[in-house]
Amino acid sequence: MRQNAVLRWVVIAAVTAALIVPANVLAQIPGQQKPPAQPQQQQPQYSITVQSQLVQVNTVVTDQDGNIITGLKQGNFRILDNNQPVPVTNFQPNDAPITIVLLLEFSARFGGIFAYYSKYLAYGFAEHLGPKDWIAVVTFDLKPHILVDFTHNKQEVQNAIMSLYFPGFSEANTFDALIDTINRLKDVQGKKAILLVGTGADTFSKHTLDQTYNVLKQTNVTVFSVGAAEMLEVANPNGESVGYLQQKNEMNYFGRLTGGYAWFPRFEGEMPDIFNSVVEFLRNQYSLGYVPPESARDGKYHKIKVEVVDDKGEPLMVANKKGKAKKVVVYAREGYLAAKAETGD
Repeated sequence: MRQNAVLRWVVIAAVTAALIVPANVLAQIPGQQKPPAQPQQQQPQYSITVQSQLVQVNTVVTDQDGNIITGLKQGNFRILDNNQPVPVTNFQPNDAPITIVLLLEFSARFGGIFAYYSKYLAYGFAEHLGPKDWIAVVTFDLKPHILVDFTHNKQEVQNAIMSLYFPGFSEANTFDALIDTINRLKDVQGKKAILLVGTGADTFSKHTLDQTYNVLKQTNVTVFSVGAAEMLEVANPNGESVGYLQQKNEMNYFGRLTGGYAWFPRFEGEMPDIFNSVVEFLRNQYSLGYVPPESARDGKYHKIKVEVVDDKGEPLMVANKKGKAKKVVVYAREGYLAAKAETGD
């Protein structure tokens, strides 16, 4: 039965376009060969005001049915820093090009069945990006491997994914791969995200789950996840259910910490809608920023809460499918690590 399920994945069409390559921010893993030199297109600079200690909070607002709400203004947003209101000093609809890393689990665990699921689940994502968006592809087993550095070329991405045949190691070090990718994105400007496609399992990472959460708490990279094990878990409910539930919880928390989301598709036909949701989330983020008061510079983790209000200062309400007014849903990072105030001699 599982062999038949795998064969179903092999029937996926290839389409698309092409373009250029930006600065090699990812391709610095030892042993990785850089692609032939190509004309480089400079990544655009974004017009967010630079202020000392500015905390940036990319935010998406939806109704209860998941429909994204656009057209909001600065006055519609309130931010609480450790339950203390702070003024929103920077605001703009964030329509800058997307920079995203497609992070694929491609290991030989369970005969490589999850590796092939990840491969076919991820194949069509590039089609949903615009001509100015950047995408890189990184696979991981024992360690991360750059498959495609940042490019506009969708065909290059799809060809590279389809070229994945034989997983190398029976390890899936999700935590190490996630942290490594976030670290490589630190110097990338603008709107940046990771789309993790895999089981969420971690077999041999140097980093712990708590260390991974701590890195996610400090980043402004939005993390989305697609669980590749849901279909087999449904087909084989007597499998590793407890471990799988933990992995789902972890991927959900990756999203909550960073303002992203996690999906667990049961059918391949769900993927176009999921990919569209990822792009729509990133395309319709509001870029909010504020400078914490001097008293908040304590070197500790601060919880952030973003509230959305109407013109009267009341919680914004939007009618659901049944016509009943409901509060909107806000997706934003949960907090940040505050800077430590310098002490004089």
